[in-house]
Amino acid sequence: MNDARAPRRSAAAIHALTHLGRTPVREFLARHWQRRPLLIRQALPGFEAPFSARTLLDLSVRDEVESRLLERAGGRWRLRHGPFRPGAMPSPRRAGWTLLLQGVDLHLDSAAELIARFRFIPDARLDDLMVSYASDGGGVGPHVDSYDVFLLQALGKRRWRIERRPDPSCVPGLPIRQLARFRPQAEWVLEPGDLLYLPPGVAHDGVAIGESITCSIGFRTPSWTDLAGAWSETQSAAAVRTAFRDPGLLPSPHPARLPDRMIEQAQRQLLRRRPGRREVALALLQQLSGPKPRVTFEPPVRPMSRARFAEAIRRRGLRTDRRTRMLYSNETLAVNGELVPLPEPPQRALMRSLADRRVLAFGPGAQRGQPRPDPVLTLLYEWYVAGWVHPGA
Repeated sequence: MNDARAPRRSAAAIHALTHLGRTPVREFLARHWQRRPLLIRQALPGFEAPFSARTLLDLSVRDEVESRLLERAGGRWRLRHGPFRPGAMPSPRRAGWTLLLQGVDLHLDSAAELIARFRFIPDARLDDLMVSYASDGGGVGPHVDSYDVFLLQALGKRRWRIERRPDPSCVPGLPIRQLARFRPQAEWVLEPGDLLYLPPGVAHDGVAIGESITCSIGFRTPSWTDLAGAWSETQSAAAVRTAFRDPGLLPSPHPARLPDRMIEQAQRQLLRRRPGRREVALALLQQLSGPKPRVTFEPPVRPMSRARFAEAIRRRGLRTDRRTRMLYSNETLAVNGELVPLPEPPQRALMRSLADRRVLAFGPGAQRGQPRPDPVLTLLYEWYVAGWVHPGA
């Protein structure tokens, strides 16, 4: 069955990895995270590709999926953006092409379950799962990423070469960024279950050996520019209530000169509005929980009533949609870019549990005679109607 359209499976909480192969996650984070590359053979023992090549090709025809096709022939590179027509992909027997699919975890439950295994890194840093499906010799050339990445081999083999301190100069005139001078210092061939971790700034080049699927678990960092913009929006109302004043103004012999009094007043106002810890936290919550630009949710065609919804989640539990992003800090929860205050401890604990586990499951009779707090039920029902959460855990 094509799992891109398969019925949703039960969404029991997926537990994050505690070990990468024989390496404890705690040891990996202490010694390698953002420090040095690490190859881990059989990081996920017995790992099998959670999706087929056919499923990936089917995703490439969908409007909401970000896809790219990179082909290399005779020393020339050609880049095309999807969606692609059915049957438009080259034959797997043709060498030198790569299909890149961004955010596969947003479209496949199996991909969402895979990336959930890496939630030993905070969700605020976890970005998405990109998948590369390549024919023999396929790849994107030597390049540098500005983020951390786990390269997990899912099908076939891929040869990786890395350079720790590369020259950033790129080849001019190509449709993708490729390093002009790449001097590899290490080389490995990865097989299914093998994982290569690369911190930011390490140049790498992966070339498929036969038909190959590689999963890239990427991480993100806050954009300080976007963060400043989000905080500035919250300050705009206060700024409107104040205005520059200059009583006792004297005639100016230099009308083009910026007045010192204006500089001093502006400095005082800006310092007065310097964000505190809480304002920074709220801006981060809003920015990092926002869905990606192409994300759309699927509300229920015939939403059940609030009473039926309450009974359904009491009996079957609740799960978040794979596209929903939830973060929290202190008494505030952020859901898909919206901030929700959680003043009461019972609400706080329940919502934090949903954000951490992405499911709420209740044992038999766990909530009988103990209805959920009404504000929580109201929120959950609104999110259900929006397609952000679904009954059934």
